[in-house]
Amino acid sequence: MIIDLSSDHVAPAHPAVLTAVAEANQGRAPSYGADPWTREAERRLRAIFGPRTSYLPVFNGTGANVLALTAMTRRWESVLCAEDAHVHTDETAAPERAGLKLVLAPSPSGRIEPGTLARHLAPGNRHRPQVSVLSLTQSTELGTCYSVADLRALCAEAHELGLAVHLDGARLANAAVTLGVSWAELTTAVGVDVVSLGCSKNGGLLGEGVVVLEPDAVPGLDYLHKAVGQLPAKTRFVSAQLLALLDDDLWHRNALHANAQARRLADGLARLDDVRVPLPTEANAVFADVSAEVAARLAQDVATATWQSAGERRLLRLMTAWDTDPADVDRVLAFAAAAVGAGRPQQAEPVCSSPTALAAPRP
Repeated sequence: MIIDLSSDHVAPAHPAVLTAVAEANQGRAPSYGADPWTREAERRLRAIFGPRTSYLPVFNGTGANVLALTAMTRRWESVLCAEDAHVHTDETAAPERAGLKLVLAPSPSGRIEPGTLARHLAPGNRHRPQVSVLSLTQSTELGTCYSVADLRALCAEAHELGLAVHLDGARLANAAVTLGVSWAELTTAVGVDVVSLGCSKNGGLLGEGVVVLEPDAVPGLDYLHKAVGQLPAKTRFVSAQLLALLDDDLWHRNALHANAQARRLADGLARLDDVRVPLPTEANAVFADVSAEVAARLAQDVATATWQSAGERRLLRLMTAWDTDPADVDRVLAFAAAAVGAGRPQQAEPVCSSPTALAAPRP
């Protein structure tokens, strides 16, 4: 059987999440967010993020991002994001289809550097995009994390320039575990205004949430929730999943395990000949730079995502999750060693140090 590390979405839902959904399925309940589960989820999130917090359940991460960014911008305004950001590379131009222009900032190792925002702005120039929102991804698409200090600096810089700040937190749990901080320390405390909060990558079944920390940043959000097709009728089933992940810090245990298995995998791959791990493994994503021949052999036993191709080299992404078995990690390392050993190592230039090109669909 092929070991599938192509995405953290290939993992099943956590049993506690399924139990919570089944329990929420008892009897009738109000719809469209008026149910007790959604109200309780908002209460719990206020205890985590702060008393002004509001919460809207949505169907998926792309929907969360599009809803949040649409609410945060006016018709003529644009969004500044990293060139590797999920909203740019992996959402099939959904923000653009919603009328949002994305302005791309260089992102070494997936991160926008503090002190660089102003160069991408042209306030008052009717011929240039008028940026009003900075969108950051934590953890990044390249498996790295923004430090708390860098987040604080970027948010302060953005606000000084008149920009609101959106955080794509599809893997916020993984970043919080790596940095040893709470969700609030990565968001409210540093000046983030709106968060797309991920659940499905960390043990959820389906559905995510838009978490508003600064209400003034999202005028009309309640109406857009429905208008962009992201208001579930039976919101109790989305919110019940979030509550299950919050109970007893299940979100933390899930992310801790996923991150640990990613580090185990990265350390093992780095010891192999003709295999480079060009990016730090700071969450649950591992990038391996291998020859095309090794990639083809490895694909017989392990499903990965080809992040970039350059000549005879391939950059593979391997994702761990809450359910990744350490024994499977060891099997993947054995398959990789066999794939490398079956051919003569090639000394070649690495694919790149900060990959951005998309070679194949990746979730």
